[in-house]
Amino acid sequence: MHVFATAGHVDHGKSALVRALTGMEPDRWAEERRRGMTLDLGFAWTEVPGAGQVAFVDVPGHERLVGNMLAGVGPVPAVVFVVAADQGWQAQSQEHLGVLDALGVGHGLLAVTRADLADPEPARKEALDRIAETSLGAVPSVAVSAVTGAGLAELRTELARTAGALPAPDPGADVRLWVDRVFTVRGRGTVVTGTLGAGTLRVGDHLESARGGRTLRVRGLEALKEPRSQVGAVARVAVNVHGPGADALRRGDALLAPGRWLTADTVDVRLTGDPARDLPRHLTLHAGSAAVPVTVRPLGDDTARLRLAATLPLRIGDRALLRDPGRHRVPAGVTVLDVRPPVLARRGAAATRAHDLRALTGRPDGAGELRRRGLVRRSELAAMGAAAPSEPVAGDWLADPAHWTALGERLREAVKEHAAGHPLEPGLPLETARQVLGLPERCLVEALLTAGSGLRQREGRIYGSRSRPALPPAVEAAVAAVRADLAEAPFRAPEAGRLAELGLTPRLLAAAAAAGALLRIADSIVLLPGADARAAALLSRLAQPFTASQARRALDTTRRVALPLLEHLDRQGRTVRLDGALRRCAPAAEPEEARTDAG
Repeated sequence: MHVFATAGHVDHGKSALVRALTGMEPDRWAEERRRGMTLDLGFAWTEVPGAGQVAFVDVPGHERLVGNMLAGVGPVPAVVFVVAADQGWQAQSQEHLGVLDALGVGHGLLAVTRADLADPEPARKEALDRIAETSLGAVPSVAVSAVTGAGLAELRTELARTAGALPAPDPGADVRLWVDRVFTVRGRGTVVTGTLGAGTLRVGDHLESARGGRTLRVRGLEALKEPRSQVGAVARVAVNVHGPGADALRRGDALLAPGRWLTADTVDVRLTGDPARDLPRHLTLHAGSAAVPVTVRPLGDDTARLRLAATLPLRIGDRALLRDPGRHRVPAGVTVLDVRPPVLARRGAAATRAHDLRALTGRPDGAGELRRRGLVRRSELAAMGAAAPSEPVAGDWLADPAHWTALGERLREAVKEHAAGHPLEPGLPLETARQVLGLPERCLVEALLTAGSGLRQREGRIYGSRSRPALPPAVEAAVAAVRADLAEAPFRAPEAGRLAELGLTPRLLAAAAAAGALLRIADSIVLLPGADARAAALLSRLAQPFTASQARRALDTTRRVALPLLEHLDRQGRTVRLDGALRRCAPAAEPEEARTDAG
């Protein structure tokens, strides 16, 4: 299917032309037919040789109804511009052309209507000259009469030719259906209509409401009044939706592929037309079928930041327009440059941002976005409209190569500085590293610890060249005294009073154990390194199994030390606890070197 919108001044015969082409009445309301003037969007379709099915979105031409006109034109890829031969170019002709130019519509044709009432050539020439200066460029033109039927065959030929030049839609694209009509069908519930510009809709699909984020199920589909199990773009569709909030849908809402879109309340845009002169601060942004009040903050000669009164699902490269409803004019068209712009909080930030925006083209560029952001989730980049230029470095996170390298260097420096400032605990905690680097998730810190980084992780800390604590001289002396005590009685751990006398706090004992100077088997219970292996060797000589009391006597120690030491050996697998009272040594508990040491 191909979809065209009409455009042109009020009472220039847009609806009459659609009626003559399709045999259908596009005006839905009795009031429209009584007054002979389109008030709201109308829809009709026909079969065009060489083009297949062609649908028309017929828009009102009156200046007070431009908002309705924009709701119909916004999502449509091509236009039939209508000028009456007997009236020529008019005020709304110019505003409608400005709208099309602002939206960047690049495909269309000119129909000079009422050719039976006046010579069409003057109106044709002026209209073609004006249209040629816009995004439409040079377009074919046909003089027609809806009354006599003259020119309709030629118009169908030009419709087929224009339709054939339209870019092929992507049936696999993420669905964004701008709603232009909502009504209720008895027994079926809410039905919305819109122009599906890309993607495919299927019965049973789930769609997300851009306003509120609620999930709705597609209960039924129609295209051109025919039930369908699926509809691919481009198409006029009617969608029967079911779910909480379905009855609250209205024109301007959008139904989205779940999890594939971002909704934005602040966007940076490039302005087209002559925007630098007298751009009002408060305007209305028209995007798709939506109309949202915005506050405009100019940033450069042709760029601005828009703060939206309501969020919209926008992507990089989207075209929209700013309209001043009070003055009935279109001050500027916009191209969306950034849907997640940085906060402008510091002095000079706006000028810096204006400089950065000059380099943006409005074409989605995944590598460029990643370079500017440093880190971004792949799903978020896709939701912005840009393809991922590389594979994630961790989870769903993409990293710009230069930024990733810089983060690795900063991490190595942070680990080095921490080790220098905390000699007793040289390992930098992972969470501290995350905060120092300003990273959103700890998995990114872990991903930086790759081969060649010179860093390693142990028990939630990151170590560089110094992996053991460096004990101050006073602590070394105290530890030496403990080692001397243990040399005489290897399994009689110093009492708490002795440790306090030497100034060895639990923190210093932990540092000494991490440095390999002592073996800590429990809080405030330390032995010489290797004492656990020697204990296992001695216990292996006992009759198996043995009790804790027998172990205590064999090791010549106290119950205060024996019980924690046995539990330590259990954890190592050197001993096995059989019940509440008995243990036995594991088969490998007496290695050759242990027997030699014990001998």
